[in-house]
Amino acid sequence: MSESLEILLTNDDGIDSPGIRALYDALSEVGNVTTVAPADDQSAVGRAMTYEVPVEEHELGYAVEGTPSDCVVAGLAELGPYPDIVVSGINEGANIGAYVLGRSGTVSAAVEAAFFGVPAIAASLHIPQSEWPRDTTVEEYAEVAESVRYLVERAPEAGVFEEAEYLNVNGPLPNDASAVEDGGREATTGNRTPMEVTRPSHVYDMDATEEDGVVTLHDRTWEQMDGDALSDPEGTDRRAVFEGKISVSPLTAPHTTEHHEALDGLAERF
Repeated sequence: MSESLEILLTNDDGIDSPGIRALYDALSEVGNVTTVAPADDQSAVGRAMTYEVPVEEHELGYAVEGTPSDCVVAGLAELGPYPDIVVSGINEGANIGAYVLGRSGTVSAAVEAAFFGVPAIAASLHIPQSEWPRDTTVEEYAEVAESVRYLVERAPEAGVFEEAEYLNVNGPLPNDASAVEDGGREATTGNRTPMEVTRPSHVYDMDATEEDGVVTLHDRTWEQMDGDALSDPEGTDRRAVFEGKISVSPLTAPHTTEHHEALDGLAERF
């Protein structure tokens, strides 16, 4: 399987970020990895597209002067072998909660792949607010990278992508030096960090303040992750990461619609 598996790798932090290096190293053990990633940081751009982007060769593959969605389209349609799976990440900072999914460049790359009909995995590492911003190392991403490698190897054959179109993976920052030194593969208890299948949390806590003609947006949702308690129920992605687990949310990309008799009535009376 490792000789024939084709993997397209991208991210939104930029091709020189430690998170994509960790994934490249881990995924190269199980397949042929073609990296097509932004030349610089493209965080929080969602599914924005540039349509015409310069590209240069890079030691990992190709650096594109564009967004993660640009990279996926370029990688699938032109630059690399057509992949069996697209992997996006590992993002510096978690992408958890339903409200984050549309903003995240990391997740949007997986969504772009899903519209092509290609299975995809987005992966992110939670950084506590108390440690943000943080100069992360490749080693700190290793355990999340290992979980992605595990899913890349096993999820397609297990039939996971017959139901889900992409997986959103989030893991906690290793909080023990020995875990980092061991490549992140061992949790602080001596065992691998548990993986939990989750759903996106619907907790939302944003507000804004205005001063001297400038409005500043405040995302309070992340502050809750540094507290002693969390309002998110069991089974949600935020709860799992808060409890030190690796969260895996199986998701679908196209927007779904529901039949509403009230709306049918309005349309008929128009």
